[in-house]
Amino acid sequence: MNAFLQYIQGSLEELRLVRWPTQQQATRLTIIVIAFIAATSAFFGIVDAILVEAISVTLR
Repeated sequence: MNAFLQYIQGSLEELRLVRWPTQQQATRLTIIVIAFIAATSAFFGIVDAILVEAISVTLR
């Protein structure tokens, strides 16, 4: 049990040393992540549509 408490105490000490982002940084990074997800989703959607069409043409 002592080792567990030391682990918790060490974790809390490390969290105090973390440099948390400002609200502006967090907002900017969130927008970047959402834009990246949208772009990759669109890309893979287009690739999927092309492959579906290619397979359907091949199997006719």
